[in-house]
Amino acid sequence: YLFLISANILYRLRLRTNQWKKPWLPNPNLRTDPFLISSSSLLCRRRHFPSSTDSSSLRTLTPRRFPQGAPWVHYHGTFKDLNINLIWTGNDPTLGVDSIGTIPSALATYAAILALQPDLIINAGTAGGFKAKGASIGDIFVVSECAFHDRRIPIPIFDLYGVGLRKAFETPKLVKELNLKVAKLSTGDSLDMTQQDGSLIIANDATVIDMEGAAIAYVADLLKVPAIFIKAVTNNVDDDKAIVEEFLQNLAALTVELGLAVEQVINFINGKCISEL
Repeated sequence: YLFLISANILYRLRLRTNQWKKPWLPNPNLRTDPFLISSSSLLCRRRHFPSSTDSSSLRTLTPRRFPQGAPWVHYHGTFKDLNINLIWTGNDPTLGVDSIGTIPSALATYAAILALQPDLIINAGTAGGFKAKGASIGDIFVVSECAFHDRRIPIPIFDLYGVGLRKAFETPKLVKELNLKVAKLSTGDSLDMTQQDGSLIIANDATVIDMEGAAIAYVADLLKVPAIFIKAVTNNVDDDKAIVEEFLQNLAALTVELGLAVEQVINFINGKCISEL
């Protein structure tokens, strides 16, 4: 059985029924039946699931509601008691590079929610971290809230819309059990960081930055699907090293570490109610 490990992975958990108790939360007495989706990646790796995975169940699917011509790739399989689906945003049709950034992630998230009706999203991916805020290369963080740092609209109220602050779904038991750090995330569409970006990141009180999280959070909030975010730090953005070089140097190793962390998360979720996370 193959598990797609990518620089940015979108995991979704789907309950066994579509019954809802509140607009935000599924019935807390129902058990989760996971559903996995992958967003864009800079580095994709395949690795075997643990032995409990049904290796015969992995198959490539195209959800009927996905737009024709979209490059997204859909995988489906099982892990223990969980049904897992993965969607990768694929390669840009024009240039052939991985479809990274806020636009592909938002589009894939929106289409996947409509087509597959998940109850919980987990976006797991790599991120840059700030040493001054306590982030070191190799750290794994669970995100408490997401915001943008490159949507500058200097008009009252529109400025808040541009920042787009949204809270992640809280998982205190998961954080405690796996001994994960908690941090705020800031999202932008550039790998480097301008002076203006830096000022807004500080204003966002962010410890880690990425290129997808806040866009996924926006769609999840719009469609009322709880979302959690797991980020592995590949580079420090506030040291003297070149951001791109440090990122590429650590990407492969940290993608593996991220995959291991995601396996722990899936193991923790298995057999639990949403309220037990």
